[in-house]
Amino acid sequence: MPDRPPHPGAVHPLFPPQPRPAPVRVMVADDNPVVRAGLTALLRDRDDIAVVAEAADGREACEAAVRHRPDVVLLDVRMPGVDGLSALPHLVRIAHVVMLTYSHEAAVVREALLGGAGGYLVHGEFTAEELVSTVRDVTLGRAHFTPTAATAVLEHLQKSATAHDEADPVPLFSVTSRESLSQLQSPVRVSGAEGGARYALSGREAEIMDLIASGMNNRQIAATCFISEKTVKNHINRIFAKLHSSSRSEAAAKWLGTAAGASRRGVG
Repeated sequence: MPDRPPHPGAVHPLFPPQPRPAPVRVMVADDNPVVRAGLTALLRDRDDIAVVAEAADGREACEAAVRHRPDVVLLDVRMPGVDGLSALPHLVRIAHVVMLTYSHEAAVVREALLGGAGGYLVHGEFTAEELVSTVRDVTLGRAHFTPTAATAVLEHLQKSATAHDEADPVPLFSVTSRESLSQLQSPVRVSGAEGGARYALSGREAEIMDLIASGMNNRQIAATCFISEKTVKNHINRIFAKLHSSSRSEAAAKWLGTAAGASRRGVG
């Protein structure tokens, strides 16, 4: 007797249904209750996104993040009490953070990226679908920027590239000049020309080694350099091989030791 065709709703034993992935857990941090309500309502309409918490300032955001463990935090810059930039270093230890704000000054955008933000959206420059895509993509390490934020970063990079010594060229879309990094982070920094030549590091590898020595983690380096975390890891593996180091601390010690050596030679 021939087999009967399977019922349209039947589950094939060889191809069981795959479990639906857990929704992306989102926290919205903004001091404007209207903005919070609007963002929450927009995101709650999506099957694969769940808004698990709201916060009115940076302190509330940090406390709520510890309690609810969101995957993504949408964070305003200017809030009373503890602002977004002050809360950012604490939040990036728990979740992916996207700045969602009216602030579009180049210095603010740069500080947010150096602090570990995985995206920067300026109100009025994105659609609902673009916001949803940002929330989904940031968990995969894909950064999103609205036009004003992207322009601010590009202008800064172009100014930094112009200020570079031509003897030590760096690609236009690298993070910042050595001068800018030294002002924003550690005052002790080996020059890319000397350190890179000594250890045979490429311009990009020397740049990433600077960021490692400054204390940045892989996510922060990826956001700052506009590359994926996987690419950062690949660069770090090559850097460790060239510096004959097995850890970030060992590599940083050698890198900064070159700077110290250069200072001693300059004094002598």
